[in-house]
Amino acid sequence: MGSYVPNTGKEQQEMLRVCGFQSMDELYGDIPDDLKRKEPLDIPEGKPEADVVRGMERMVRKNHVYATVLRGAGAYRHYIPAIVGEVTGKEEFRTAYTPYQAEISQGLLQSIFEYQTDICELTGMAASNAGVYDGATAAAEACEMCRDRKRSRVLVAATVDPKILSVVRTYAFGRDTDVVCVPEKDGTVDMEALRGMLDAETACLLLQQPNFYGLAEDAETAAEIVHGQGARLIMSCNPIALAVMKTPGECGADIAVGEGQPLGLPLNFGGPYLGFMAADEKMVRKLPGRIVGETTDLNGERCFVLTMQAREQHIRREKASSNICSNEALCALTATVYLAAMGPEGLKKTARMCHDKAAYLRSVLENAGLKPVHDQPFFHEFVTQAEDEAQAEAVLKALDAADILGGLPLGGGKMLWCATEMNTREEMDRTAGIVKEVLGK
Repeated sequence: MGSYVPNTGKEQQEMLRVCGFQSMDELYGDIPDDLKRKEPLDIPEGKPEADVVRGMERMVRKNHVYATVLRGAGAYRHYIPAIVGEVTGKEEFRTAYTPYQAEISQGLLQSIFEYQTDICELTGMAASNAGVYDGATAAAEACEMCRDRKRSRVLVAATVDPKILSVVRTYAFGRDTDVVCVPEKDGTVDMEALRGMLDAETACLLLQQPNFYGLAEDAETAAEIVHGQGARLIMSCNPIALAVMKTPGECGADIAVGEGQPLGLPLNFGGPYLGFMAADEKMVRKLPGRIVGETTDLNGERCFVLTMQAREQHIRREKASSNICSNEALCALTATVYLAAMGPEGLKKTARMCHDKAAYLRSVLENAGLKPVHDQPFFHEFVTQAEDEAQAEAVLKALDAADILGGLPLGGGKMLWCATEMNTREEMDRTAGIVKEVLGK
């Protein structure tokens, strides 16, 4: 690595001398010889900056950025006000990391505190942490928050996003946590089945609102059933939908989690994502990661500090409830600026536009020949049914050729569609026209 580390050979020799070694081989003398690489790494020589930029641009041109996006399933295309990037692009925010020294990290700590406040207002919960890696991680961490020695069984609604369920199962592996799915009935949780599955070993139920199919779950009934057996309710929520739907706090949830990507984060390849977590007062001390608190300094001035950290880096490992080691500070700041720019009314308007446009898309697709699968209230996603898998594939292929990303294929001819405030009536009509032509209607 000598040629890739920014110091000279002379500087390296001086560092070795100070450490009491004569050579790099002597420095690594305790490592078995058969584990050492004898030949150099197969890495090309460095190139001029202009050549690297040209090469990266060639790679970028291979990406297909659709003009029209009608797919969500956990990642959503929303309008992002220009001020969001203007604020979050400032160098002091892009370079800041962990605010270990509160006395010199007040700006970063305040931004996290404001984010926590926004999440509490959005979810109706008592306290929020500074954020975790993504929504699926937040859900899995919440399940572990509810687990104890007597209650080690986690129920997950079958209507939860399969990606979230996968992460919950990964967390449960090796932790003696039993994960069981509660069956669905007509696209939402089967409440009678839920009643029969709860027992003294059940720690919690994970419910998604709206669920993976875009439908509204009866969260209040679920909370009543779960609490009746001494278990807890975790609600995984779409933050935009929370502007017009009952909050987890109003529904009686103990913990609220979700994916913060819709709050000003663009649809880049692989992210960035932001897991938000909030809890009622009884669960606050079990929240993983960081929590920023407000206090006063020696002069009586308002200031911010890290507080109640339940992660293993700050307390004895055997008492830690999580090994989350960082938070998505820049993503959390982005969500904060987005919410400030939109305001309560702007967020409500966005949510209503999402629902209204999804209702219109559902209608024109039905007229084009794609039958809706469910007949329940939904937010901005819904499932349609083609005659078979081949017909669904033909629809998506034709839309792709027209630079339209159609619904997510779910198998058996089913497709999960999504509309947001970014979709226009013209492009939805165009989509329906293509579908109608493919189906021969």
